[in-house]
Amino acid sequence: MYRLSPEEQVIEILRSHEIDLAAVLPCDRLKRLLPLIECKLPTIKLTREENGIGICAGCYLGGGRPVMVIQSTGLGNMLNALLSLSCVYQIPLPIIASWRGVYKEKIPAQLPLGQVLPHILDASKIRYTIIESSNELDKLNYIITDAYELHRPHIALIVPSVWEESNCPPPPEPKAISPGRTVLRLSTQTNSPTISRYQAMESIVSAIDDEIIVSNIGVPSKELYHIKDRALNFYMLGSMGLASSIGLGLALMQNRHVVVIDGDGSLLMNPNILTQIAVHSPDNLTIAAMNNATYGSTGDQQTLTHSHIDLELMARGHGILSTAKIHTKDKLLEVYKKYRHRPGPLFMDIIIRPKSEPVADIPLSLPEIRERFIRAVQSA
Repeated sequence: MYRLSPEEQVIEILRSHEIDLAAVLPCDRLKRLLPLIECKLPTIKLTREENGIGICAGCYLGGGRPVMVIQSTGLGNMLNALLSLSCVYQIPLPIIASWRGVYKEKIPAQLPLGQVLPHILDASKIRYTIIESSNELDKLNYIITDAYELHRPHIALIVPSVWEESNCPPPPEPKAISPGRTVLRLSTQTNSPTISRYQAMESIVSAIDDEIIVSNIGVPSKELYHIKDRALNFYMLGSMGLASSIGLGLALMQNRHVVVIDGDGSLLMNPNILTQIAVHSPDNLTIAAMNNATYGSTGDQQTLTHSHIDLELMARGHGILSTAKIHTKDKLLEVYKKYRHRPGPLFMDIIIRPKSEPVADIPLSLPEIRERFIRAVQSA
């Protein structure tokens, strides 16, 4: 009688829980599992673990059931995002983590984090379960159920001994880079700003019907709430750099259009989300980058877009083909209406004055923001 390999057991468990998106980053210990996941489930190949938190959050908010599959070192990279997004908004996320640094580890750099990881998770009050052998893989059922029923992250720390003696086929040979030619032609002109972020958002909202809006953290979310509060607005109040990640996850799960109000500081903190947006290229995603050349929510400290970095060029360089640089309200409306129904995502580099409106805090708790947003998304 054929006995399922540990890797095949994992796939069966994920499918039994109706997981419909796997966000993955490689680990040598998972080299036989990851090709199976790619064959059996819709998969996003991450370039940074923290991005996975945002993408999976957007996927869940849009009606999906995601899982992350990563190396345990990535948990150190994404700890703040787990706490300031998944935990405080009570967004479920099962995470399968290959636990390095504890079993036959030959790489010294894996030891410091790996050996203290349970203590870090305990101190952070993040739930985890250790799996030490293939006979314990059924614990994944509990981990996934716990994450989704109690609306929290739950991490499976899988010791490499689980994969020993696996009869799963080895991974396929890697493919060489395909030959090709890339041409980038872009001529832009940055003019002095004529509008504030508040005015730019007023223009966007005036053109909105049933679109989803994801708003960047801090003052932008408060300004959007003041301009027009609506259940289809997802207000971010933590985890800087993940607005466009959440938007990508939503766009992949939803048919309706998703508009992300992001910022230059946020995008410079996490520019590789532009790579993932370009690779998946959803037609229903617009990134409205509010570029005031400052960190507007922390005292207007200058960012590198002031004199060195062109966000539109950065988006093009990552592979986003529809881009525009905008300085006026009229141009903003013109570009959005013209491009939102064209194939592929739209990136708008909106040059604005470094000014924030003195608006009040949002009088909603984070779980309230999440819950009413999900109801609005699912009611359509």
